[in-house]
Amino acid sequence: MERGRPLKNENGAIYYDMVKDRWECWYYVINSTTIKKQRKCKRFNSEDEAKEFLSTIQYQKENVLFADNSGLPLNLLIESNIQRKFDLGLIGGNQYNRLKRTLKTIEKWELANKNIDELKSEEIQTYLNSLRHYSNSFISKIHELIYSAYVTAQKRGYIIKNPMVDVIRPRSDKEDKEVRAMTIEEQQKFTNYLMSMPISLEPYKNVFLFQMFLGLRIGEALALKKTDINLQKNIVSVRRTLTYDKDKNLIVGNKTKTYSGKRDVPIPEFIRDSIIEQMREADNNKDNLLFTSKNDTLVFTNNVNYRLKRILKAMGIEGISSHSLRHTFGTRCIEAGMRAVAVQRLLGHKDVSVTLNTYTTIFDRYKEQEIEKLNDYYMNNEIVADEKLLEENNKESEEREIE
Repeated sequence: MERGRPLKNENGAIYYDMVKDRWECWYYVINSTTIKKQRKCKRFNSEDEAKEFLSTIQYQKENVLFADNSGLPLNLLIESNIQRKFDLGLIGGNQYNRLKRTLKTIEKWELANKNIDELKSEEIQTYLNSLRHYSNSFISKIHELIYSAYVTAQKRGYIIKNPMVDVIRPRSDKEDKEVRAMTIEEQQKFTNYLMSMPISLEPYKNVFLFQMFLGLRIGEALALKKTDINLQKNIVSVRRTLTYDKDKNLIVGNKTKTYSGKRDVPIPEFIRDSIIEQMREADNNKDNLLFTSKNDTLVFTNNVNYRLKRILKAMGIEGISSHSLRHTFGTRCIEAGMRAVAVQRLLGHKDVSVTLNTYTTIFDRYKEQEIEKLNDYYMNNEIVADEKLLEENNKESEEREIE
């Protein structure tokens, strides 16, 4: 601890101001305009706070990015994180653009360009609390970008204490949108319509069937190639999805949405002929794709969704989107008694918890039936005595209590 103001100690020093009863940390930064060292001072209520800040500065002064900016603004670190993930191939162009759009929302926050070592937990918490009019999903994305930025900062030694440790992600004021599955009657009606229509009149009929009876995401269905269909083994191999590159061009990606999205899905016998029909229709399609537009280009998912809405509206079916068709497949799987792990693998969820959380209400609906099976199992294997013996035991217990 220094008792006099440090004038030439370039490593920085701590000074106690007896008049102001405050601790001061004197340190040097590089002025990005003059490229000269500039002495600065920051005041604290305690010696420990001052020491922690000085340790952080000593880490930071070796970092070029930090020195160039006389500190490291939060938005700049988030942007750097996003770019690094893209450069390493950890995210694709579509996700890159989504994250950049989320960053633009963060940059509307007046403190977004404040240096990471200057932001307090309370300031970040107040900001997140102000976002409750957004959906839980969007709040989660913003929280994750800020959290990841501070994890990176701590790993690289830009900061010692991570303020996000004390920050709690708030819950949205909005109710989460529930994706509705088709009822059995609605599915029957829609399926009969699709089966009765030729591809010339309903060019996306088989996209809908792939989603509804194989559980494919719309991007996975539209990225299928003829070589992905194995009629001998009776499976469809899901290996890629439609996505967007960094320049927002629609492309066929070289992988699925998640690693577990790569999967083989059995073909139901009743749509086998429809798949063969689609394969014949795609004989001359570019890049061997099953589905292309009239000018042999990739099909935009919005166009498929628009057509689906028109068909269902004419049928009097509401509240169903393209994703609802995949959800319908998952619902029928559970209703048929399929185990959660099997449903997870068919849908390509990255973890069984995703499946359980997505279909909670459906699993709950069949919980009582499953409990009855368990009770029968107990009785059949004499794990539990029969009802008469249980009644006699209960009666004897009551008599002993009375005595």
